[in-house]
Amino acid sequence: MAEVSVKNKLRELRAARDWSQADLADKLGVSRQTVNAIETGKYDPSLPLAFKVARLFRQPIEAIFASDE
Repeated sequence: MAEVSVKNKLRELRAARDWSQADLADKLGVSRQTVNAIETGKYDPSLPLAFKVARLFRQPIEAIFASDE
């Protein structure tokens, strides 16, 4: 089975609020490197982290993370 690549709008959402990767990392309780890896598509967030992101930006998960199927 091929791995599903996930595209996300994290960088745009973060930039719209004028937050640095470190700012977002603090709000999510993760490292800045984790935020960077998610933004660049090197790492897909766990479901609990994806829910945290969705709550933080007040958007459905599907609006932030979309699979590239």
